[in-house]
Amino acid sequence: MLTVGQRFRRPEPRRRVRDFVRGLLAPLPRKSCWTIAEHAGDTGPDGMQDLLTRVKWDDAQVRADVRAFVGHHLGDAEAVLVIDETGDLKKGRHTVGVQRQYSGTAGKIENCQVAVHLVYATDARHAMLDTALYLPKSWCDDDERRTEAGVPEQVRFATKPQLASRMIAAAVTAGLPCRWVAGDEAYGNDPRLSARLRQLRLGYVLAVACSHQVITGLGVSRVDALAAGLPATAWQRVSAGRGAKGHRYYDWSFTALPHAADTHGGHHWLLIRRNRRTGELAFYRCWAPEVVPLRSLVLVAGRRWKIEQSFQAAKTELGLDQHQNRRWTSWHRWTTLAILAHAFLAAATTHRSRPDPAGLIALTVNELRHLFNTLIIEPSRRRCDPLLWSVRRRRHQARAMTSPYTRQALTEP
Repeated sequence: MLTVGQRFRRPEPRRRVRDFVRGLLAPLPRKSCWTIAEHAGDTGPDGMQDLLTRVKWDDAQVRADVRAFVGHHLGDAEAVLVIDETGDLKKGRHTVGVQRQYSGTAGKIENCQVAVHLVYATDARHAMLDTALYLPKSWCDDDERRTEAGVPEQVRFATKPQLASRMIAAAVTAGLPCRWVAGDEAYGNDPRLSARLRQLRLGYVLAVACSHQVITGLGVSRVDALAAGLPATAWQRVSAGRGAKGHRYYDWSFTALPHAADTHGGHHWLLIRRNRRTGELAFYRCWAPEVVPLRSLVLVAGRRWKIEQSFQAAKTELGLDQHQNRRWTSWHRWTTLAILAHAFLAAATTHRSRPDPAGLIALTVNELRHLFNTLIIEPSRRRCDPLLWSVRRRRHQARAMTSPYTRQALTEP
């Protein structure tokens, strides 16, 4: 069971966090402290806003609880830790971490906020684990902006691979069962991250750019040059896993590389993927403590896309990117509770009292969220008048409009 009540000293914030997560799970058209408070039956948003700003609780400890919960329910010794970032478009310059920077979500440079996320992916399930807000150097060097946004003094500039390395190390240190790490070029091109993964004895399949250079028996060469010289017999047709339309087949080739000059040993490969229709190539640097077959590396590369599914579910269904928080603490708290809601749904899809009927596919996270809201949340809300909050709000607005101060302001020229 996912229990985070111990992180809150008083019963009031425990009730608030319960109602807040229920609001994230509910099919609200837009998720904010106002709409979540209305869903909970509160007379206003102050309690939900206090939960994100003033109430004392540690969001890192809550994410540690989520990590333990995911390990218990989805734990798999062959699991993959997937790292990637996502950007939220923002206006202005006062929201913490916002500046003009590249956003993979938008596919171009935009005024946005970027966060690195860690997802736990098994063959059947995937759940969000951890997050770290990327604070650009311009923010780290600006004391005034840091103070206004409530950035802690101990926070210093860290690259996205450094943030990913910290989250991965924390997960492994906590005993989370896993064997692999997967990520895109932003992480594959950082040698310090790959060295840290080897130190942790985690195998990895990290994408690299076509200009990436590797050492072979013939010297140093670009990976795209190596791919151009491969014979037809070097390619194998292998599935990278099931997608929405069935197996995702590509042509793959992998070449063993000389051991790197470090103390971690193991085996290095260059993995190349070729699209069977367009001929487009993708390149991966791979390492494992022991020899593994091509299929194992391909399956790890294929699981990287599960983080995109997690982002889509968390943004469209759980309000991950709908926050209106400008400060450091409130951003991390909102994101942590969205991660908690996603992990709850991901773990719930693994529990079945009986086998699935023949011909039916497993429940998705979105379908389970709908069922949970219909069967659990809504019946509990029917004990009170669902229009009470709106009535109180209209009554408050009416009193404000009929006050003598308001009438005087309206009649003044």
